[in-house]
Amino acid sequence: MSDSIEALPSSFRDPSGFLFLDRGVLYRQVNRGYREDYDHFLSSGLYGSLVDAGLLVAHQEVGLRRPESPECYKILRPDPLPFISYPFEWSFSQLQDAALTTLAIQKRSLEHGMSLKDGTAYNIQFRNGKPLFIDTLSFEKYSEGRPWTAYRQFCQHFLAPLALAGYSDIRLSQLLRIHLDGVPLDLASRLLPVRTRFRFSLLTHLHLHAKAQTHFADKPERRVRRSVSRRALQGLIENLESCVAALRWKPPQQEWASYYEDTNYTSEAFRHKEQLVGEHLDRINPKPGMVWDLGANTGLFSRLAASRGMTTIAFDQDPACVERNYRVCRQDGDTHILPLWVDLTNPSPNLGWHGRERMSLLDRGSPDAVLALALIHHLAIANNLPLSRLAGFFGELCRSLIIEFVPKTDSQVRRLLASREDIFSEYHQQAFEVAFSRYFEIRAASRIRQSERTLYHMERKSLYEHRCTG
Repeated sequence: MSDSIEALPSSFRDPSGFLFLDRGVLYRQVNRGYREDYDHFLSSGLYGSLVDAGLLVAHQEVGLRRPESPECYKILRPDPLPFISYPFEWSFSQLQDAALTTLAIQKRSLEHGMSLKDGTAYNIQFRNGKPLFIDTLSFEKYSEGRPWTAYRQFCQHFLAPLALAGYSDIRLSQLLRIHLDGVPLDLASRLLPVRTRFRFSLLTHLHLHAKAQTHFADKPERRVRRSVSRRALQGLIENLESCVAALRWKPPQQEWASYYEDTNYTSEAFRHKEQLVGEHLDRINPKPGMVWDLGANTGLFSRLAASRGMTTIAFDQDPACVERNYRVCRQDGDTHILPLWVDLTNPSPNLGWHGRERMSLLDRGSPDAVLALALIHHLAIANNLPLSRLAGFFGELCRSLIIEFVPKTDSQVRRLLASREDIFSEYHQQAFEVAFSRYFEIRAASRIRQSERTLYHMERKSLYEHRCTG
């Protein structure tokens, strides 16, 4: 292990330890100050119980190999995760499942004489289609009478954005992108409709909680730390669990009904497109380990990649699409698809302290292959992005590209142009091929039957790949 180790930018705040990379492998240092809690975490059986239940990421102790760091107690190597996502990229049900997982872990912790000291949503990632707790150092020995220290953070990271989405507008959950330590409770209280004050759990955990925070914000001397029995603490967790589980968000019915019906595809054209996408995926060599489906809609074509054992991140800017995709994945037990709510024209940037605590979307990894189906015309016409810019973006993003070109004669493009002037003289198939040929070799181009659309399989040119990596 090399001598020059630095904490990852997302892991410098915790005095108990930190994450770091060494030769591309992720490790976690446990500091001596956390020794007693860490040893109890293992000896109490809590670690084994959570790992066996699929609630906590497993780790291996790799031995103390950093004598130059006197505060180091243990070095752990956590099991790797295929992709890191953030709470503001999750659908409603993903955030809800993450919240329920956090509460389930807290309940199990109390049974083993421990408690969660952190209630942040960033301690959850999705692996094999399910939420997984990833912070081994978030557990502390439980002391009788001590309140749950993570209560406020849990309400800000989970309950507030879920209530805002369910009772007001799903877009308010994007406040998590602005407020990295969760939605302030006083803000949530003001934004929620009056009727939420008549739900006892929301009145207690959000509205009165917010009022108490505001009241004591500038009066720390008047704060009284009340003793909370274990039974009362368990009751609090169960009440939060019921409150979170009861929250609902459902898009307008018409949005659910027409995702794939509102196109000019015939049944034959749709089947042919599925066939072509499958053939192109099978043709890619070596087989992609990671596929990004950009503009995945409800994930029908993502499932073609997932069914071939490819880890597939299904991005869409419509939260209803992402919600439906996740629910289907959960129902079918699909372990290879991660649906995420991302606007490709404004993807998640670097955030937090020094702009480095939370990585931008493109800094969190690059796919081996990309699906861009029925996407380019939206980017080029609805968002005024030139084909040259689009080609450059994909050229930097992936080595294999399966992309669909939709001409102006297509009904979907005519709809986009119906309410605006056609200033897109460069948007035609020849210009598309010229722009993308700068970065890719076109391996196949197939007209989709009973349509005017063309599906391409492209591979990045080695010269351009050398220029990007060198």
